[in-house]
Amino acid sequence: MEKHKFFYDKNRVTAFCDAVFSIAMTLLILEIEVPSVEALNTHDFMSLLANRIPSFIGFLVSFLVIALYWVSHLRIYKYVTELSEKFVWLNIFLLLFVVFLPFSTALYVGDFNGTAPFVFYCLNLVLLGLFNFLLVRTISKKEIGNNGMTNDIGNWLQFRSLNAVIIWALAAVLASFFPLLARLIFILIFVFQIIGDQYFKRKIDKYVS
Repeated sequence: MEKHKFFYDKNRVTAFCDAVFSIAMTLLILEIEVPSVEALNTHDFMSLLANRIPSFIGFLVSFLVIALYWVSHLRIYKYVTELSEKFVWLNIFLLLFVVFLPFSTALYVGDFNGTAPFVFYCLNLVLLGLFNFLLVRTISKKEIGNNGMTNDIGNWLQFRSLNAVIIWALAAVLASFFPLLARLIFILIFVFQIIGDQYFKRKIDKYVS
């Protein structure tokens, strides 16, 4: 006898995911300390802002990271026809590390030049990226032939998701030896993404034509 499979309501899962992403992005700004009235009256305003530059950098980077994963979620989600239990749990663990990002960001900017907080931040991003990759991989394989999903599109989306995992893992490894390089290496995510997008776009366009 075939085992019964339970599928979940796509609209409810979509609404829940969007809410979690938006809340996590909002929580990031709460980690930037607002100067008290006394501090504003006794200190130079620009110096108060300058002291919060690490917090603003952490906020901006993490905000964009969450935004990119939300866009990735939107991109892969359009190919989904049925939501299995495996998909839902992969999604839950993805959201777990999205929600955890405001904490790891605050920890990192609290000791901006420290190695351990930065590595902790990178590991949060590695785990976030890993579950995003597993989610994309699961959908890419399951939905072949549905809603326009092809092998080339699946490989392209998996490449994009795995790219970030590798770069953030490399940043964590380099943090103890080349701290400045480790903090700047995330730029390679966008470089490799542009190269990969061009490569897979040619393959996809050739297949479509």
